[in-house]
Amino acid sequence: MNTDPLIPHLFRTEYRKIVSVLCRHFGFREIELAEDIASDTFLVATQAWGIEGLPPNPAGWLYNTAKNKAKNYLHRQSIYEEKVLPQILTEAGTDSAFHVELTQESITDSQLQMLFAVCHPAISEESQVGLALRILCGFGIQEIADAFLTTKDVINKRLTRAKERLREANICIEMPARADIDMRLESVLTTIYLLFNEGYYSVSQDHTLRKDVCMEAMRLCTMLLENNATNRPQVNALMAMMCFHASRFDARIDASGALVLYDEQDPDLWNADLIGNGGAFLQSAAKGDRVSRYHMEAGIAYWHTRKEDSPEKWSSIVYYYDQLLKLHYSPVAALNRAFAVSKWKGKAEAIRETEALALEDSHFYFALLGELYDGIDPEKALANLQNALRLARTAADQQAIRKRIMALS
Repeated sequence: MNTDPLIPHLFRTEYRKIVSVLCRHFGFREIELAEDIASDTFLVATQAWGIEGLPPNPAGWLYNTAKNKAKNYLHRQSIYEEKVLPQILTEAGTDSAFHVELTQESITDSQLQMLFAVCHPAISEESQVGLALRILCGFGIQEIADAFLTTKDVINKRLTRAKERLREANICIEMPARADIDMRLESVLTTIYLLFNEGYYSVSQDHTLRKDVCMEAMRLCTMLLENNATNRPQVNALMAMMCFHASRFDARIDASGALVLYDEQDPDLWNADLIGNGGAFLQSAAKGDRVSRYHMEAGIAYWHTRKEDSPEKWSSIVYYYDQLLKLHYSPVAALNRAFAVSKWKGKAEAIRETEALALEDSHFYFALLGELYDGIDPEKALANLQNALRLARTAADQQAIRKRIMALS
């Protein structure tokens, strides 16, 4: 049996589990050891399965091999007797042999604890996203480099610095105390939010990679929802937002990989199941008395899954943007609000509100003005689109703007 397609799939699903469980036992100081053991396990699997064939339980085979490698490696390096065993015995109050549990419960607990560890505010948000992709999502270094449009060397250095910083800060792999959950949860949600955006709004042309990143963000959020201590309204709101956005994923990209603007999307390509799931999470998010930015963004995303082009739809979107900007101002949100105003109150009002923002270092600003002046003042529309083209940094953005310029010409 050909095992070539299976190995990458198992690496994506099982690597993160093995690393998380081993780190839970060894501590974050030995994360490179955990990663090496996990990588060696897959190397042995590639060699052994190619000769002997696929075992009855591939995941179980990987877990067993990883456990044996962990014991053997620690013995060879004398870490077991000198460092790991005394700590284990102190915590457990027993002289029983070192034992790594790779049960489903242990894996789930370890991954959730690792999620809080890599999302610690001691490192930058960019590093948190990178570590999440590597350790918690099983992405290869090249895949992460492709997602960030950079090189493997840059990603390796970034992850190495981040892990060193977490070690220096003596970050433990454990669930925060209940009193600290809310504060720490904010960093975790921010990382998941940024991770999803990295896939959804990425300028990478790899459609499969972008979708995989989004799905991994949703998987991490599901872990929070399945734990009583972290199943909070803001977590449900973030999940609702991601479901609504993900429902339109396939409609946002055409056959050539180019971005399809909202007005040009085919609603028949929207995923009804994800829209329904988003609605259920949004209902759960309504519990409690706290409203987060994710509630507002979920509301905006919900109305974008409504097919009708009505005043109610766009006035509701403007309302949610108004509330979002009070909670968390961003220039992109302000520009998106101006677009919604154009759909609700007309282009003239939207032009006044957009120009008042004066975001002249943003190609999105000029691109929006180009759209708004189309049909009102063709010369201004063209001038703004040319400014947008001058400021655009990615090939995808430049291609989209050139398309609009050609349409005007």
